[in-house]
Amino acid sequence: MKVKNMSDQAELVYSGFFRQCDAHPDRTAVIYLGERFSYGRIKNLIFRFAAGLDDMGVKKDDKVMIYLPNCPQFLIAYIGAQVIGAVPVPVSPIYTPHEIKYLIEDTGAETIVCLDGNYRYVAEVLDETSLKRVIVTTYVELLPWIKRTIGVLFDKVPGGKVDAAPHVFSFKDILRKFKPQPPAVHIDPDTHLSYILYTGGTTGQPKGCIATHRGMVSFVEEIRQVGDGFIEDGNEVFVMVNPLFHQLAQGILLGMVLSRGNTAVLMPTPQVDAILDAIEKHRATLFLGAPMLYRMMLENDRLSLFDLGSLEYCWSGGDVLPLEIFNRWKTQFGISIYQAYGATEVGFTAMSPLDREPVPGSIGLPLPSRKIMVVDPLTLEPVATGVEGELLVTSAFISKEYWRKPEETAKAYVDVNGETWYRMNDFVRCDEEGLLYYVDRGADIIKCKGYRVSCSEIEACLQDHNCVIGACVVGIPDPKLGERIKAIVVLKEDARGVSGTDLTKWCRERLAEYKTPQYIEFRDMLPKSKVGKLLRREIRDEERRRTEKKCLEIKC
Repeated sequence: MKVKNMSDQAELVYSGFFRQCDAHPDRTAVIYLGERFSYGRIKNLIFRFAAGLDDMGVKKDDKVMIYLPNCPQFLIAYIGAQVIGAVPVPVSPIYTPHEIKYLIEDTGAETIVCLDGNYRYVAEVLDETSLKRVIVTTYVELLPWIKRTIGVLFDKVPGGKVDAAPHVFSFKDILRKFKPQPPAVHIDPDTHLSYILYTGGTTGQPKGCIATHRGMVSFVEEIRQVGDGFIEDGNEVFVMVNPLFHQLAQGILLGMVLSRGNTAVLMPTPQVDAILDAIEKHRATLFLGAPMLYRMMLENDRLSLFDLGSLEYCWSGGDVLPLEIFNRWKTQFGISIYQAYGATEVGFTAMSPLDREPVPGSIGLPLPSRKIMVVDPLTLEPVATGVEGELLVTSAFISKEYWRKPEETAKAYVDVNGETWYRMNDFVRCDEEGLLYYVDRGADIIKCKGYRVSCSEIEACLQDHNCVIGACVVGIPDPKLGERIKAIVVLKEDARGVSGTDLTKWCRERLAEYKTPQYIEFRDMLPKSKVGKLLRREIRDEERRRTEKKCLEIKC
């Protein structure tokens, strides 16, 4: 993998994208619901939105929450905020009021950009948070009037009621009202935050991962260079299904698409037939998906009706790619699935090199700016080549702390030989060539439906119920979802009439759907160590043995 170290890189996140906007203004940057947005048009809209934010009083270092699905407005808001020195905070559009309230409070965000369908969630927490302004858009707001009208007439466009109030602004009105002339703001790439992204916490609350512009650019540029000699500038079409609030999608979008003058087809919802149709219709050459999505595509009974022959490079990320899926995809389409591996805290850590066939089971080679160590998790001493251990990662460009979370920082980052390393909470082994192979993950993280789910966050939610005294959440292996979420719950002695259905409803009202337990089991006690620490790994191993036994019984 011929890439250079990024020690001399000192640009802003959007610099490479803007170079393409200036060099190729008429080239298509984004296709969304059939509408094409050129590079020049997108830059114009970004500058208009940035000017509007400035007029509203959004200043340098202010936090702008982006509560949107994949759509052009996400890109406009994300970069528009950065242009005036504000810090975008992308969050999942399926988060509940309970979740977004915490994130607003944690960042101190005063501005949020949301869909009309999510406005009621924002309105529910507005008076209890720091929010001063709500910018509302719709799925189809930037489409021609004829498409908007047809969508409404045939009831194809989800929506919601929006209050008329001084603090509520229309996204489209901002773009109409302001000229593409945002104020000039000095941004230091070495110190200024390019975003705050949230991931699961070990203490029950999400934690904010931060990166400077230099930090974000370091791995975006290395992603771009991984494609050198393989990904053509200006000739590729990428179907973007992965949610843009996730760092994996942001890295690929900026590194493989927008900094190269290529085209991204943004999919607002991951519906398999729509994805297959988009690949065929737009002759897509690049694709990124979680293992579960590849499985859903392969098992779709209409797969043979679509022509996916244009695909040249496919990547998998967010979870381990099963060998079965790797082989079935290769047999079906004659191309391999490459791996992208990383974490929100450190960005991409490793990728499969494109100059060779990916090795099944490998998560790739470390990117040049990422130093890795495979260590004994108890002693933090390096293990021998080929021996499994916990993966540590460091880089001159990554942040060494969470946003205002010293306790979480102390648990996740360790000092080894005078350097600060991030504990990936994944167990791997490294071969003689330097290829990394995934072995297992820490017991407190579940990979469900392509999402990284914190056991502690779900446990904290359950323990907020006035009848629950203890909870332990584990992942149960599932060939389609990766893992299913199971909660072991201990009720208070005087609790009466509380069922698993009641607790599932409790979680669903407070957590995003993908975090809600699929199974709840009641027990009298949970296994704990002599110092009172929950032995989650024991329960997880017990559940895995139970699952394996059932599988053997079915086969017999």
